[in-house]
Amino acid sequence: MIIVGIVAVCVVLLVLAFLLPRFSRHPQNGTQRTLGAGARAGGKAPGILGRLLQKPFSSSSRAVGRSGSAGRRARSRMPF
Repeated sequence: MIIVGIVAVCVVLLVLAFLLPRFSRHPQNGTQRTLGAGARAGGKAPGILGRLLQKPFSSSSRAVGRSGSAGRRARSRMPF
């Protein structure tokens, strides 16, 4: 269920970054900030468990960043 949510957020940010590149930064940063808080909270667990709990949040944050930048990059390559 969480995977579907992250995918939905990535798609929304991709479309938003393509249509309104300047206004897509704030939602992207907010989403990455929220996922970063989850990663920090998961990382407080001891040892290997901390790294295992931190990884889904950090990889989701990376995916959100990539989708936003991909939308802005595609928009900049358009001829109009």
